[in-house]
Amino acid sequence: MSKILKVGVVGVGGIARAHMPGWTASEDAEVVAGSDISADALERWGALYGVKKLASDPAELFKDPEIDIIDVCTPNRYHAPIAIAALNAGKHVLCEKPLAPTPGEIRQMIEARDGAGKLLMTAQHFRFRGDSQALKAEVSTGTLGEIYHARSWMLRRGWLPVRPGFIYKKHSGGGPTIDVGVHILDLTLWLMDNPQPVAVSGVAKAPLALREGAFSAWKLAPVPQDMDVEDFAAAFVRFDNGATLVLETSWLLHHDTPGEDTQIWLYGTEGGCHWPTTKILETNYETKQFSNRFLQLTQDKMEPHALECVEFAKAVQEGAPSPVPAEQSLQVQEILDGIYRSQEEGREVRVGRGAEGE
Repeated sequence: MSKILKVGVVGVGGIARAHMPGWTASEDAEVVAGSDISADALERWGALYGVKKLASDPAELFKDPEIDIIDVCTPNRYHAPIAIAALNAGKHVLCEKPLAPTPGEIRQMIEARDGAGKLLMTAQHFRFRGDSQALKAEVSTGTLGEIYHARSWMLRRGWLPVRPGFIYKKHSGGGPTIDVGVHILDLTLWLMDNPQPVAVSGVAKAPLALREGAFSAWKLAPVPQDMDVEDFAAAFVRFDNGATLVLETSWLLHHDTPGEDTQIWLYGTEGGCHWPTTKILETNYETKQFSNRFLQLTQDKMEPHALECVEFAKAVQEGAPSPVPAEQSLQVQEILDGIYRSQEEGREVRVGRGAEGE
């Protein structure tokens, strides 16, 4: 019988609470330690989940020989140094999205992963939804033919998270581009079989957040006027196989939705598809007829944030590859970083290794 893997969580507020049901449900792992800079938050979390080993310094978790996995749930800017230190200490690492704010940091994480011989995975929970899994399986059969264009967006009417970890670059690295855009972009690229991005033309700005009276419908909180990240971004992306992508993301857009509108359209030589409805659109050229169908879905195994933890522990236990390879997260961040560089330079920018600005 395999041993139960021991997990240490770094950053116990916010998203860590969404991970805990997965660690609890896992047959392969259990949380035994936690670390956070807030002593009060750490004590409350430890009491809630019955975790005894608590430390203000995550290095205490890295030094513990009994801990096998580190779950990084801190603000974005702290992902890379924590994950690299954990990998260098011989731990497997599950890290919240984005894997890191810059492509260069992700390459350093990959180097540390390879040196340690451990698993590194980004917590991209959209991949673990039932509709995502079903559409990926269908697209992988070649139903769409060659995918040559995609459109994807994650648009919010007024859901701007006002916490410091989101709205200040020193903590987050960016606004909705890197907060929610990372979700829909990762899923889009995965469905497209992860072509390599080569160029990005993008904009990232804050036309609404800093106007007088700006507020977030999320708890009806005012937007701090020293916020220094964008509230909207859009991009046109080119890939090495000739495919293209239009991406849009926002926190405050005047868009016709009560909260959040998240969609993907893929267009191929043999058909198209839509997520999350899993609609497949096809053409019969012999009968000159169009047809639409929906994939039959099964109920989600569990909430996606939980399932990603279960699947990561299972991969570690079985010696399987990372369910979300860091190389795919690098492609995502090359595009997001390209949006910011394109905004700064006012032109299309090259992305990938050796690109300007990296």
